[in-house]
Amino acid sequence: MYYFLPGALLLYFLAPHKLKNTVLLLASLVFYAFGEPRFLLLMVLDILLAYFSGILIEIFHRQKWDRLFLILSLCISLGLLGYFKYADFLISNVNRLTGLNIPLLQIALPVGISFYTFQLLSYTIDVYRGKVRAQRNLIDLAAYIASFPQLIAGPIVRYAEIEKSLTLRTSSLDGIASGIRRFVFGLSKKVLLANSLGELCEIFKVSDDKSVLFFWLYAIAFTLQIYFDFSGYSDMAIGLGRLLGFDFPENFNYPYTSTSITQFWRKWHMTLGSWFRDYLYIPLGGNRVGKVRWLLNIFIVWLATGLWHGASWTFVLWGLLYGLLLVIEKLGLHRLLEKSRIISHVYVMLLVILGFVIFNADGLKEAFNYLTSMFGLKGYPLLSGEFLYYLKSYGVTLAISILASTPFFPKLAKRFSMLKSGAVLIQIAEPLLLLLLMLTVTAYLVDGSFNPFLYFRF
Repeated sequence: MYYFLPGALLLYFLAPHKLKNTVLLLASLVFYAFGEPRFLLLMVLDILLAYFSGILIEIFHRQKWDRLFLILSLCISLGLLGYFKYADFLISNVNRLTGLNIPLLQIALPVGISFYTFQLLSYTIDVYRGKVRAQRNLIDLAAYIASFPQLIAGPIVRYAEIEKSLTLRTSSLDGIASGIRRFVFGLSKKVLLANSLGELCEIFKVSDDKSVLFFWLYAIAFTLQIYFDFSGYSDMAIGLGRLLGFDFPENFNYPYTSTSITQFWRKWHMTLGSWFRDYLYIPLGGNRVGKVRWLLNIFIVWLATGLWHGASWTFVLWGLLYGLLLVIEKLGLHRLLEKSRIISHVYVMLLVILGFVIFNADGLKEAFNYLTSMFGLKGYPLLSGEFLYYLKSYGVTLAISILASTPFFPKLAKRFSMLKSGAVLIQIAEPLLLLLLMLTVTAYLVDGSFNPFLYFRF
């Protein structure tokens, strides 16, 4: 934040237009090498694969060879993702089923591989479909794939969305101001809210004074933590993109205000949802097939969604659970949900909270224990001293987080700006607020070592 980013931005803005993508690419490679130097070669090989595959697919367009090159590219990209992400999961399950003792490979997961692999896949598929032209400039394509603002954890940016911006973009003062604002708010969500909520979750896990309400407090805290953790990163990525002249797609739209699970998944991790829709659900036939096949398509997509998040049966269960809920809504529950906004919102949040308990569990056994404990089936008391203490200690953080997960603050600012002198006061107060947030975030980062990032594992 205080060394790499200012240096990268300075070089970027000083560079002539023809060299901006080169500077962006070099900065991105340095950024990735800070954390994962040994996997830098893997990303470069993936970029080269996409580059040559795209050209070959276009050259042999509408001939039998274009499909062959597409399939070859998809198999290699998905094969690498599968090897690094799922090999040990597969081996451990084979061992359980057969009684064998095949040693695990103990493979480290390259950071961001799920995100940049999906960008590679969308590029080659869109070239095959004729939606975009193959990029002949290797640096431009590599700058798109390795772009440091969204390399680690999205949003998943499709090549078609920034194809024109790769060759023609400008960084206006309005864009820079908007980018800084979005970056600072995103960083604040991550450090001030997500990290604080994460501390509460860690305290719960090691507590010897658990209770039913403490389990619920943990579940609510994690539900808020993962939202601010991931949406905060997305805000930072979108803000940095605006600084560089790119317009990255939105990834969250206040999902915790949803009144159905269907609506929730239209507002949560939107770039992933639309990716699976366009590159898996629709090619499978979508809803343009018979009812049985249509329902099967939904479950296939949600099985893939669960596995995309991680190599664990908890993620499989989490994905299939949402597939089941979406099927139930599509078969008629949505009509009942439309009758009461309050009841439907409670229904969504209850299921989302329970879903994230499964999502964050270290295995199916822990997930089952947590869920049953939340409903008083494990013999825990309703209240405990630690629950009351930490509810009081984190009460303000929880209250602010709940309000910040809704449009409350933007609506409040909008209404205030409509007052006679409100707009002027906001123009004066906003830079001061951003500066105060940056100073506070810096103090938190310097003072504390607890700075987890949940989506690193994906």
